[in-house]
Amino acid sequence: MSELLEKLKSYADSDHLPMHMPGHKRRMGDLGNPFFIDITEIDGFDDLHHAEGILRDAQQRAARLYGSEETHYLVNGSTAGILAAVSGCVPAGGTILTARNCHQSVIHVALLRGLNTEYIYPQSTSEMGISGPILADNVDKALRERPDIRAVLLTSPTYDGIVSDVEAIAGAVHAHGVPLIVDEAHGAHFPFSGYFPRDAVSCGADVVVMSLHKTLPSLTQTALIHLNGTLIDREKIRFFLRVYQTSSPSYVLMAGMDECIDWIGENRAEFDRFGERLTRLRTDLGSMKHLKLLEFPGMDRSRILVSGARAGLRGKELARQLREDYRIEAEMAGISYVCALTSVADREEDLRRLRDAFLWMDAGTECTDMKEPDPVPAVLPKPRRFCPMQTAFDADAEWIPLTEARGRVSAGFVVPYPPGIALLTPGEEINEAILGSLAVLPQAGCELRGVENGRLRVIKGERVWEKSSV
Repeated sequence: MSELLEKLKSYADSDHLPMHMPGHKRRMGDLGNPFFIDITEIDGFDDLHHAEGILRDAQQRAARLYGSEETHYLVNGSTAGILAAVSGCVPAGGTILTARNCHQSVIHVALLRGLNTEYIYPQSTSEMGISGPILADNVDKALRERPDIRAVLLTSPTYDGIVSDVEAIAGAVHAHGVPLIVDEAHGAHFPFSGYFPRDAVSCGADVVVMSLHKTLPSLTQTALIHLNGTLIDREKIRFFLRVYQTSSPSYVLMAGMDECIDWIGENRAEFDRFGERLTRLRTDLGSMKHLKLLEFPGMDRSRILVSGARAGLRGKELARQLREDYRIEAEMAGISYVCALTSVADREEDLRRLRDAFLWMDAGTECTDMKEPDPVPAVLPKPRRFCPMQTAFDADAEWIPLTEARGRVSAGFVVPYPPGIALLTPGEEINEAILGSLAVLPQAGCELRGVENGRLRVIKGERVWEKSSV
């Protein structure tokens, strides 16, 4: 047995409670031996990229379930859907308006297609220290100022479960005659109970990308893209789906998606019962005195965000205690909070175990001489753009220490992970706010992708103060 397989089996056989993706929680779904059903496009089994038979029918069932005009399977995750959606909606060299807290895949496709990126910034959530929603008025204002914008993209819900008013934003965007793309990767469960926010398809978005595997009983890497309305060129998007996805899609993954869609269709009432379990959990966690259950109006309440800020505890410490003391693995540790991802696969006893762990942690937290937590840096600093992203990425570059980086121009990406939101992109100035975030985020447990041994990739010899920015 290989080392990786042995470790996977050992973890699966342990009593660790998975409060993380995938949404099947290693409990729901049964495809049997995956090698037994692993085939290629033989006669009678259709072709995903030219579906005319069994796969066409499967995708149409998914479309009916979500109330979409057209739905396609994604076997390369939501990332492939985002790449195809942006490529199909914005011509090479065109301009896209996107929320700055978008997933890194949005920035990557902007680089690949040479797009101009105009950013809109989310609202603050004050003491929560996370990005809030995008406001429709701000989207409308940006579109009035930049009539060359060809599409708008936002993330809703965010990794933290914050939901924007997609219906209002869709109205504002459509008034300017451009399409709205919604990265709803974390919201595939929304349509199936009134306990959850409204989904982006029913709110009028033109393209919606969602990951089945994040919150539903489906295998990792499985997702859907929904196409609606007349503002998009569907043929172009279909073409780019073939470009960004493998030409040998896994029948194991597609069978898993079909099973997931089938299960939801027959068990929608389970989502209301899941909502009832969550209501009890959130009520009990609301009684904590030193830890705090984070709440935001309209958020996805299946995300359990617990902050240690008023006890002077970082999210990394909360996650460590859950793992080592209670054998619970959380989805993510933020700067001052931990995120537990629940799904319809979580039973009453699972949520009770999570509740008890937090309540025991709260009771054991020292309440005397509590220190103030370190200041949380701006979630999304606003660096100036010095030159186009593609120009900076292709320029002669060098790696320099962070201590020498102020005023230099980034030639690469810096992405704290999780959740995969770009802090710095090629062509942007490295300012004090950026450097402050780079100093604090690793202490909070974030992995900084794009920083290697305390060094950053910058344009060789280029300094912002030597030339005017663009």
